[in-house]
Amino acid sequence: MIPDLEKLKEEQRRLAQEIVLRDDFDKIKLIAGVDCSYFSNNKKIVAAVIVCDFKTMNVVEKKYSVLDANFPYISGFLSYRESPAIVDAFNKLNQKPDMLLVDGNGILHPRKFGLASHLSLLLNIPSIGISKSIMCGSVKAGKIYVENDMLGIQIKTKENSNPLYISPGNRISIGTAFSIIEKSMKQPHKLPEPLHIAHRYADHIKDLQEKWENKDNIKVNSE
Repeated sequence: MIPDLEKLKEEQRRLAQEIVLRDDFDKIKLIAGVDCSYFSNNKKIVAAVIVCDFKTMNVVEKKYSVLDANFPYISGFLSYRESPAIVDAFNKLNQKPDMLLVDGNGILHPRKFGLASHLSLLLNIPSIGISKSIMCGSVKAGKIYVENDMLGIQIKTKENSNPLYISPGNRISIGTAFSIIEKSMKQPHKLPEPLHIAHRYADHIKDLQEKWENKDNIKVNSE
């Protein structure tokens, strides 16, 4: 079934009005990273959530969810594809984080409502979007502008690697988002540590799940 993109655009514009670009949280003790991985046939999605101690970046808890990928990949609508699995994984946590780092955009989005912004409203948590590519706008002196609005910051976290694009998701200012990302880095990794671990964990679970499915298929075919 082809999604009604015009209807979803209107929903994104409406929900974007609820986004707050100021610091709306207390001291950060626990910080989480979320990332997704897909089965080779693109029919299933693995969402991984890693919770870390903000001071040490040691892992406190990790959870994952595997769901059918029922929404196609369409630029600008990633939240409709990945948020169900991420929300499911997040709800399994015993220790809820104070801040969420998301592999995706926050307000740096054509309708100022990327995956990080959507997840913030769904999960009631401040969030920051971290993207490896720029979806819209132009970079001027490290700042990302869409028309006349500054919506994000370009940073380079590792020598000889491409930059990252940071934008607030919700309930945080651009300046504070940048500061938190800086404090979440751990060399030699390019991504903030919670995201780096979440990325590896999602891929690990995906590989295990696919091996079990292939094993079952082999059994069926041999009988």
